[in-house]
Amino acid sequence: MRPSFLFVVALSCALAGPAALAQVASPGADGRPPPQSAQRDLTAPFHTRSLWRLVVTEGPPVKDYGDNDAPGALSLCLHRGPKGPCIADPVTPPKWGSADDDASTWAPHYLLDTRVVNPRGPGQPPFLLIVTGSVYSGDGDQVVYIQLLAYDEVHDAFRRIYARGTGHNNNQEIRFIADGPLRGDVITVEPQDRRPFNYWITVEQLQADDTYRKVLRFLSATHYGDGNPMAVIDSEMPGILEHLGLWKRGDPLPVPAGKACAKPVLRHAELWCE
Repeated sequence: MRPSFLFVVALSCALAGPAALAQVASPGADGRPPPQSAQRDLTAPFHTRSLWRLVVTEGPPVKDYGDNDAPGALSLCLHRGPKGPCIADPVTPPKWGSADDDASTWAPHYLLDTRVVNPRGPGQPPFLLIVTGSVYSGDGDQVVYIQLLAYDEVHDAFRRIYARGTGHNNNQEIRFIADGPLRGDVITVEPQDRRPFNYWITVEQLQADDTYRKVLRFLSATHYGDGNPMAVIDSEMPGILEHLGLWKRGDPLPVPAGKACAKPVLRHAELWCE
């Protein structure tokens, strides 16, 4: 079985990271410990007209579906000005799953990533990337949500331009590409539920009007349980780039950045690292 490449952190752990939100104090109630709260200033990186900040607050601890201790639900808010009210709509993950699913199955409990990204390169308007995860199900699955927000200077407001959720037990993944030839694109991996158990690979490309358009969809050479330890997006990168006219056979293999790979090999259009 191919492992899931998902880095999960609770809010309290995320505060220690180099790109973490800054911890802030929140008042307690009825003698209870104050909720964990953190904030990120958005004024400088987005050159906003008003003082904008993202505030994430963690509620009381809960039990997940495996009866394990889990962090409380996260409240994500944008605030304009030092005393502005919570503006939750652009940052709260939309409902995921069927109409019968209650909020506890998909509500965010883990802050997996939050950072300012530059999809069009340095000096161009940035986006705010937010990735959250739900509590774990009994089989260890989790709803992971990725969102991208852009700043609208005319209206002095943030708006969501991309949002999508998925699980991860079958190696699903949604990945924002921060650099390289696919900078700004979003790649999604969705497993097939029938033999040969390969994956649908979808590439969505950023447009001039800050929307995303699907430019590629194909079935992977990678199969579930084929023994390749690489994430599906990484093993399929030669095929993705080839379909988009950005790589051809004979070119150096596109090895994942930051990962040691002394001997990259292409087997039946699938990248392996030996």
